[in-house]
Amino acid sequence: MQSEGDPSRAALISFLSLQRDWGADEALFDDAQDRTKPAIVPSARAAVKSTRATILPLPPVSPVLEATTLAALRAALERFDHCALKRTATQLVFADGSETARIMLVGEAPGAEEDRAGLPFVGPAGQLLDRMLASIGLDRSAVRIVNVVPWRPPGNRAPSDTEIAQCLPFLHRHIALVRPQRLLLLGAIAVRALVGGKEGITRVRGTWKTIEIPGLDTPVRALPTYHPAYLLRQPAAKRAAWSDLLTLRQDCVEVGIMHDAAMRNTQPITKS
Repeated sequence: MQSEGDPSRAALISFLSLQRDWGADEALFDDAQDRTKPAIVPSARAAVKSTRATILPLPPVSPVLEATTLAALRAALERFDHCALKRTATQLVFADGSETARIMLVGEAPGAEEDRAGLPFVGPAGQLLDRMLASIGLDRSAVRIVNVVPWRPPGNRAPSDTEIAQCLPFLHRHIALVRPQRLLLLGAIAVRALVGGKEGITRVRGTWKTIEIPGLDTPVRALPTYHPAYLLRQPAAKRAAWSDLLTLRQDCVEVGIMHDAAMRNTQPITKS
């Protein structure tokens, strides 16, 4: 046992006092460490891998929840710097259509033409989408059009899971502010973001899903279908997409979202 006058004890007290003066106010470990055992020093590569695995860029929630209008939500997205896509895109692609629409369309991400225009679905896929809406008696002024990710991914690649997770709170808030009664999910990424699961769009299209949206008292019914860009590459799939549009229209008429007149004003998209 060391006495109070032991020089080694005095040196230890002096060292601890110095650490306190430097600002150290807590231990590095929760449990006592056995210093008699040789230390295990991980390799530099393992240390870097561990660091990369634990640092996850998560979006701040408060600015999203504080947005009580669509203008405030757009401003929050303009200030949002936690998604790398913002640094490579030309501008934010927020939304198009009615702010009080009862039908909302959710796409994937902006393409090159959307990136230049600042509006979703204005390129070839957007022109097809306009024809799809017209085929059941709708147009852009009657619906709300958004994307899962509001910035164009480089090279028009699909957004990553991390990028989707970073932008999803804003999409949820957008839906909660518009309060649509039906969602039309355009493509697999929109389905994966809002519904979850790993099933391909071919297996889930045409089947109603129920989605819980933060900020809404009741779930929203959502119908998955093919993305217009996919239909441009695979024209044979237009027949199935037309069937999905008829399902949406019939449901909307039954609950009063659309009128019976819209049912008589239809033109198939299969030959467009």
